[in-house]
Amino acid sequence: MSTETLRKRPQGPRSGGAARVAGRLLGENGALAGLIILVVALAIASGDFLTVTNLLNVGVQAAVTAILAFGVTFVIVTAGIDLSVGAVAALSAVVLAWTATQHGLPWPVALIAAVLVGVVAGLVNGALITYGKLPPFIATLAMLGVARGLALVISDGSPIAFPGAVTHLGDTIGKYLPVPVIVMIVMGLLTALILARTYSGRAMYAIGGNEEAARLSGIRVNRQKLVTYALSGAFAAVAGIVLASRLASAQPQAANGYELDAIAAVVIGGASLSGGKGKAFGTLVGALILAVLRNGLNLLSVSAFWQQVVIGVVIALAVLLDTVRRRGLKVRPATFWAGGAAVVAVIVALAAVVATTGDDDSKSGGAAGGGSVKIGLSVSTLNNPFFVQFRQGAQDEAKKVGVKLTVGDAQNDASQQVNQVQNYTGQGMKAIIVNPVDSDAAAPAVKAANRAGIPVVAADRTVNGAKIEQLVASDNIAGGKDAAAQMAKELGGKGKIVVIQGQAGTSASRERGQGFTEGLKQYPGIQVVAKQPADFDRTKGLDVMTNLLQSHPDINGVFAENDEMALGAIKALGGKAGKQIKVVAFDGTPDGIKAVQDGTLNATVAQQPRLLGKMAVDSALKAAKGGRLVANAPVPVKIATPENATQFATQ
Repeated sequence: MSTETLRKRPQGPRSGGAARVAGRLLGENGALAGLIILVVALAIASGDFLTVTNLLNVGVQAAVTAILAFGVTFVIVTAGIDLSVGAVAALSAVVLAWTATQHGLPWPVALIAAVLVGVVAGLVNGALITYGKLPPFIATLAMLGVARGLALVISDGSPIAFPGAVTHLGDTIGKYLPVPVIVMIVMGLLTALILARTYSGRAMYAIGGNEEAARLSGIRVNRQKLVTYALSGAFAAVAGIVLASRLASAQPQAANGYELDAIAAVVIGGASLSGGKGKAFGTLVGALILAVLRNGLNLLSVSAFWQQVVIGVVIALAVLLDTVRRRGLKVRPATFWAGGAAVVAVIVALAAVVATTGDDDSKSGGAAGGGSVKIGLSVSTLNNPFFVQFRQGAQDEAKKVGVKLTVGDAQNDASQQVNQVQNYTGQGMKAIIVNPVDSDAAAPAVKAANRAGIPVVAADRTVNGAKIEQLVASDNIAGGKDAAAQMAKELGGKGKIVVIQGQAGTSASRERGQGFTEGLKQYPGIQVVAKQPADFDRTKGLDVMTNLLQSHPDINGVFAENDEMALGAIKALGGKAGKQIKVVAFDGTPDGIKAVQDGTLNATVAQQPRLLGKMAVDSALKAAKGGRLVANAPVPVKIATPENATQFATQ
């Protein structure tokens, strides 16, 4: 009987061997298994996912994160961490643009200088950790602040045009060969080569496994850590250059938060934060998982808020499955498919939430003749009440005219907005509405839509260097001048004021500030004693105003470039707001209008965001049907004061 059993055992592998080998391979590579299941799930959920155009988009969108993550892989293998890679990427790109376009340095030299900036930043990190004995978390966190600050100082908070020759790194060779993907593959192969075939790579694994044992075995640990962090900085510089090439400009705020994506990609790919483990291929798979997730959720019209939830859940699942595998537990096919089913369940559940709530898509209506026209809307941010009102106006009008409107939140990230517009292009939208995070950075994606024959309407801010059918916007510069005139009226033409600026580098902040500055020239009795950014955020407005009051207690006026910052400033001013200290703001949000009615905000430049959204949808629908549009469609701007605030509150 025993002999019979032994004779029969070989029959299994012949009949099901391939499946078992595949199951074992996937079971031993949790990240790869997760990626395959995710691709299958999204292919079933969205007919647009497996198109060639969309898959190329996924590759391009994964490139920057993957390149950053390759550099971070070296660090994590040594049981370190690098939180500075996003800021170093932005600094390197700014240095390249600054030296090449503003100081006439030949672009190849500027390119080398940018990479050297990354290397130097990495060496500083390594020196602080090895010789300064700082924990890697603290050292690289400090570098994050230094690099981001230097990028803002060098650029003066504004984007810098990228050299034309270097922008080709963001292009596509022919029709199906994106340069960012080529760079990603090259950097991945270089990472694999360093880790597997060099002394430094072997030393990294040894240090991560047991640093003291590595030192006793003759490895110069301090020197190798310097090499490790220098490599991380160099890879960050390359990632920054590729990102800036995609945006056709160096953005000082670019790659904000990308360090967390890079670390997540490495860990999802099977590396251990305790060191000693990690491979280039795993990191690439981790980066692809993040890119596929974001792309697929965009195609399913899942809101940016829900996207953060599902990405967090999937990261946890991927790491959990990998942890189970590394503990030596056997991953059987049933367990493998159960884990895959969990990922599928997450995607299906989110799709159900979207279908039920209808938060992101305005369903097709009937009466007004829009039919089943699909229009994509990319909003700069939905963390600002002004743009929430803008979205609501657009969705209300879409329902009225029977348009299916897909809304994307760029979260004030220019590169994320480029990804959204590319996804809309791949989905075959009949028209696209863009509310740019930055007027220059949006251009490459809009040009791609132009090439695909999709009309683009710009809302609130224009797009520089690309064809748009129409700009639907109020004039930020004119609004800034109106705010200056109102401030002068409130102060009687004399006084000391502070200006609370928006997010550095954004066109809205630049234009509103420019208009206010030009308007104040007519009132020499008004002196601006301080300007500080608060990123269009209420909490930061509170903090900035609190600090400014300490150094300038004698001010009698505040201009904030949006209502949110003004409301934070009002909180800091307390009983002085609207009385001893006059406050003028910009936007006309519901909370802002209420503050005007309450007397704590003296005036706000009301832009009527709901009307802006309505007009943008109407223009996009007309363009989708082949209609001709005038170049500019102005949205009336008015000053809201206590005397007329009621009319704005009812809009």
